[in-house]
Amino acid sequence: MAAYVLFFSYTPQAWERMMIKPGDRAAAARAMIESAGGTLESLYFMLGDRDGFAVVHVPGNEDVAALSIAILSSGAFSHVETRALVAPQDLAGVLERAAAARGAYAPPGE
Repeated sequence: MAAYVLFFSYTPQAWERMMIKPGDRAAAARAMIESAGGTLESLYFMLGDRDGFAVVHVPGNEDVAALSIAILSSGAFSHVETRALVAPQDLAGVLERAAAARGAYAPPGE
């Protein structure tokens, strides 16, 4: 399965509802991710530009795209940003592919 990080921010209305009735946000996230065929590795809240992030494993790009759309369509989030993750043991292969692709590319003017 592919690994992704989803950064998110809640709407002010969602924060207000959570203050009244917090609930188990990890369980809610896990249920949605599992419905898309994936697993939740971790969920953290944070301070700064974004309210939190989740590391998820799903079969592929279409699955994480569907998950991102489902999250945004809930109305509880003002921002969802999805990034693919590369495991350290996979980096050498990625760099080899990058070198091959770079060797085949001619920059403008060359």
